Amino acid sequence: MSNANRAIVRYFLQIGIFVFLFAASLFFSAGHTDWTMGWVFIAVVAASQISIAIILMMRNPELMIERDVRKGKRDLERILTGVMTLFGPISICIVAGLNNRYGWLLQITFTYQIIGVVLAILGSILPAWAMASNKFFYGVLRIEQEKNHSVCSSGAYQYVRHPGYLGAIIFDLATPLILNSVWAFIPAILTICAIAIRTSLEDKALQNGLDGYKNYAQQVRYRLFPAVW
Repeated sequence: MSNANRAIVRYFLQIGIFVFLFAASLFFSAGHTDWTMGWVFIAVVAASQISIAIILMMRNPELMIERDVRKGKRDLERILTGVMTLFGPISICIVAGLNNRYGWLLQITFTYQIIGVVLAILGSILPAWAMASNKFFYGVLRIEQEKNHSVCSSGAYQYVRHPGYLGAIIFDLATPLILNSVWAFIPAILTICAIAIRTSLEDKALQNGLDGYKNYAQQVRYRLFPAVW
């Protein structure tokens, strides 16, 4: 089996594990599986991950192989990555599941749940767009000078410097809405704080280590939030 095929198999296996962990944490904490919006959320998660995989295979297959190689991680980044991609989202699911089981107060109306679905789709589009545009979207901080690592200023990168992280923030804010849990905003906000810290650290590292990034940062002023930061 070629490296590309192995990377594709691993990537889809990771998606399966990722979706299973989300579903298990959500429905186990809820104590039942008869939860329509819970399944809607899992469907959105699965669809977003599969869509990203398909986009990578079509537009940037080399990146799928590179993302399968574990390089460039430092201790703090490893912690922040875990909070962003796994611990944070799963904790949101657990709190929402407990909210569903015990009927805690401060419920969210169905209208806002639909808004949450729309926001989750938007939050999924941004990282997919970023990956399609940036052939160096590794998922961890890596500067590959030997591979002519260059700055991406097209696609979503025309508007903010870290569109993938912005998409993750939107998705994390949408999740409590979909799952009808005001209390789930607590772990969501903590996860967003981890994303903001990682964004700041990564941006500084790129400005110091990646040729052309300082000029790009002058042209695209905002790291995450247009007109804010």
